[in-house]
Amino acid sequence: MGKWYFKIVMLVMLSLLCVQCKGMETTQQENIVEAVSKGQVAVVTKLLEAGADANQRGANTKPLLLIATENRDIEMAKLLVKHGANVNSQDNILNSAFLYAGASGYTEMVKLYLDHGADFNIFNRYNGSALIPACERGHVETVKLLANTKGYPIDHINRLGWTALLEAIILGNGSQKYVDIVKILLEAKCDPNIADHEGVSPLEHAKRKGFTKIVEILEAND
Repeated sequence: MGKWYFKIVMLVMLSLLCVQCKGMETTQQENIVEAVSKGQVAVVTKLLEAGADANQRGANTKPLLLIATENRDIEMAKLLVKHGANVNSQDNILNSAFLYAGASGYTEMVKLYLDHGADFNIFNRYNGSALIPACERGHVETVKLLANTKGYPIDHINRLGWTALLEAIILGNGSQKYVDIVKILLEAKCDPNIADHEGVSPLEHAKRKGFTKIVEILEAND
């Protein structure tokens, strides 16, 4: 009777301990998501040093590093990467820290993620790279960095049938920053002859939109 009683008591105690540990773990996870969102570097540092996971996810399966990237919090991003955060982890709409930084023109963050294992074969929900939306949005310095990164897929074609060059022309406005982007892409040896799904070339798109400077550059590149 005594032995069985002792075993039952021990089992109950172990069960309570497990529940308590799980509760502490859940609280820690919730705390680090909130702290990263608020930019509380000191708090996040303590939580990571106490064993919190740098690859923890928040709402919509959003990785901590993506949250920091959306906030353009470079200090937080460096801290998370130092503790093993994966720069390629994607949320439920296929954003990753690297892809988002590229699309947003956060060049310093793009550099950081390139130095920490950015995967060029992971794409966004449009099957696009970090470079393509950077071209669309006129982020010249980010385009320059990515286009001149060894092994970067400068001629990758997204779901719309557009390369980075096509996107810069089709969705750009022909202003100086888009002229600069076209120059950068050509100097980085992109293929100016890749047409869209309808067979329209970058040069033809530029002519149709009346982008005289871009037309001149493309024609001079032939």
